[in-house]
Amino acid sequence: MTPTATYRLQLQPDFPFSAAARAVPYLAALGVSHLHLSPVLEALPGSTHGYDVVDHGSVRAELGGEEGLRALAGRAREYGLGIVLDIVPNHMAASPRHNKALWEVLREGPASPYARWFDIDWAAGGGKVLLPVLPGPVGDELAALRVEDGALYHGEELCFPLAPGTGELPLPELLDAQHYRLAWWRLARTELNYRRFFTISELIGVRVEDPEVFAATHAKILELVRDGVVEGLRVDHPDGLADPEGYLRRLGEATGGSWTVVEKILADDEVLPAGWPVAGTTGYDALRHIDGVFTDPVGAEALERRYREIAAPVGDRGGYWAGTVRRAAYKVIFHELAAETEALVRTAQRVCAAEPALRDHAPWALRTAIRELLVRVPVYRPYAAAGGPCPEAAEAAVSEEAVRQAKAVFAVEREATAVDVVRELALGRLGAGPDRAAFCARFAQTASALRAKSVEDTAFYRYVPLLSANEVGGDPGHPSVSPERFHAYCLRLARDWPATGTVLTTHDTKRSADVRAGIAVLSQCPERWDELLAQVAEAQGPTGTPAPDPQVAWQAWQTAVGFTPASDGGPPDGARMVPALLKSVREAGLHTNWTEPDPLYERAVTQFVESGPAGPARGTVAALNRALAPHVRASALGAALVHLTMPGVPDLYQGTEREYVALVDPDNRRPFRTGPPDDRTVITTAALRVRREQPGVFGESGTYTPLHAAGPAAAHCLAFARTGRVVTVVTRLPYGLERAGGWGATELPLPAGRWREELTGREVSGAVPLGELLETFPVALLTAL
Repeated sequence: MTPTATYRLQLQPDFPFSAAARAVPYLAALGVSHLHLSPVLEALPGSTHGYDVVDHGSVRAELGGEEGLRALAGRAREYGLGIVLDIVPNHMAASPRHNKALWEVLREGPASPYARWFDIDWAAGGGKVLLPVLPGPVGDELAALRVEDGALYHGEELCFPLAPGTGELPLPELLDAQHYRLAWWRLARTELNYRRFFTISELIGVRVEDPEVFAATHAKILELVRDGVVEGLRVDHPDGLADPEGYLRRLGEATGGSWTVVEKILADDEVLPAGWPVAGTTGYDALRHIDGVFTDPVGAEALERRYREIAAPVGDRGGYWAGTVRRAAYKVIFHELAAETEALVRTAQRVCAAEPALRDHAPWALRTAIRELLVRVPVYRPYAAAGGPCPEAAEAAVSEEAVRQAKAVFAVEREATAVDVVRELALGRLGAGPDRAAFCARFAQTASALRAKSVEDTAFYRYVPLLSANEVGGDPGHPSVSPERFHAYCLRLARDWPATGTVLTTHDTKRSADVRAGIAVLSQCPERWDELLAQVAEAQGPTGTPAPDPQVAWQAWQTAVGFTPASDGGPPDGARMVPALLKSVREAGLHTNWTEPDPLYERAVTQFVESGPAGPARGTVAALNRALAPHVRASALGAALVHLTMPGVPDLYQGTEREYVALVDPDNRRPFRTGPPDDRTVITTAALRVRREQPGVFGESGTYTPLHAAGPAAAHCLAFARTGRVVTVVTRLPYGLERAGGWGATELPLPAGRWREELTGREVSGAVPLGELLETFPVALLTAL
């Protein structure tokens, strides 16, 4: 069953299945068709997200176990709701103490039946798995190691199995006798010999491309689907898999074609591979288009120019988004993904050694070619298979231009031919065979990790002219989307992916939609931003706590604009802003980072935020927000209504049916709570009711028709019709609209017939004046009578 709308709930020990069951009547009244649950399989104790799975065969006890999940499903059915479940096929927690499959591999080594579960390069580790978990070099940690109850312990938290017959050996010999090598955590960067999730060594990759591994890791999920407990699936990070399309085909066959969406980040103008048997993505591409259509391109360019003048990091002065991305990619590939690069080099060496025509490519040349091509992949990954046909999109992802640029790095032309070899291997065009298949898959997997870490987790925190554009799937270099481009995108969805997912806020967004709307309005009035910076500098005076650098000041004050209530600024809120800003500077990696933090710099950031944007100066920010509040409201309500009525299945994140102000995780993963209704609630319930009552209008046979206003303010209206029965009208760029004198004589010609405006009850027809239609709300939802 295809949902009409889903509602995401973040399950955690403080919000288990029983709490979700209590929310069911409220969510049913809201009008969604399905609950969208975060992962429910057994995870690390205390996990607040569930992506660190440790046992695929059981439902998480901390949430209420399988009995609690089935009770929640029963409660949901009583109210006409189904369940969509988030699943994690790519990785598990690399905690031997809790991950019993990994425990057996470490105890028995390559002979373990579970060894095939994980991508482990045993040869690279000298027959051992590197476990980079110790707080210091192993020689410094010997005193903390002890054998107890047949296991090896480090302190109270770390526990490891012992190979049979080794428990009585002296400690040095005991360590040497294991199928693993305990090591300092810092060795993970260069020495790791198992595939992990991105750069997180605590999450080990799972080989679901193996049919037996797929069966073992999906048995419980498929049982829940067969029993009707689960009706749809959200697949986390399919780009981490060796063969995403093959996995999705197997999953689709096993579930009988249940509605399934994939957390796939599409680059600008990239399309989902047509062969994937899914309904579409989870919706970050929709988020980018919705946010973009409410962003003023002229003001965004002005902010970018001003940012480069006064706040851009020294290395990016005079530079642009593309340059920041490239520099971030080099930083990640040389440091965080060094181990993954070496795994590719070893595989390429084996391929070359086995083929006379490919010999004599030095390891350094292959390494250089791999790095230079990876940093030039403009999407998350190419989709190719060794020995199979090479799709056009894969060739574009590892382009001839990328080859030309990569070769320019080499001083000797004949050595540069290593780039050709690497490209052909990456595109699967050097034939089949285990090593060729391994390289093709691992190149793609590494490309996705590099893209995520260099763009989402580095460049988004280094290049910050307009923070609202720095969102998952976004393009900060081109933050604005024209109405024409938005309509073209929606027409494509209606034609090709009518049941795709769409989102505005998720558990992974760096700022909630309301925070982004508050910041995006600055693109309509960049002069007000300049005024704010001058005002807060004057208010702080010479005795105030300065920012450690201009970029931190820029993003902290912009964050405050989106985060500060317009009422009176409220009490200081450093408890939420400081962690978000500290995460920003650590991810940027310019002055501090996660592995080599600079305490003095971070203390300076903390003191600045607490004494400025999150402190007394909040009043100055609140004064600006009061002036901009009507425009922020118009943009936020417009984005919400567009999201709920455009092609696709809207997913509401917990709490976003009303104003929801949240920063990056963990701020946006707090337990779900209901709150008082507001304008957003009125619009949300109206739109969800219309979707529920007229599913055919929004379903797979529904259509999308752009509507165009006429008159002096036509550019400020975005409108469209769904299947000739429902019309959405929203206000674009309201600050400019007000400065131009309002709607004036601007009208919107409606499709033939009479229409009821669902928010006010008015009936209209023909060419309706927008000043009248949008008098009460800055948006309108019309249904045909």
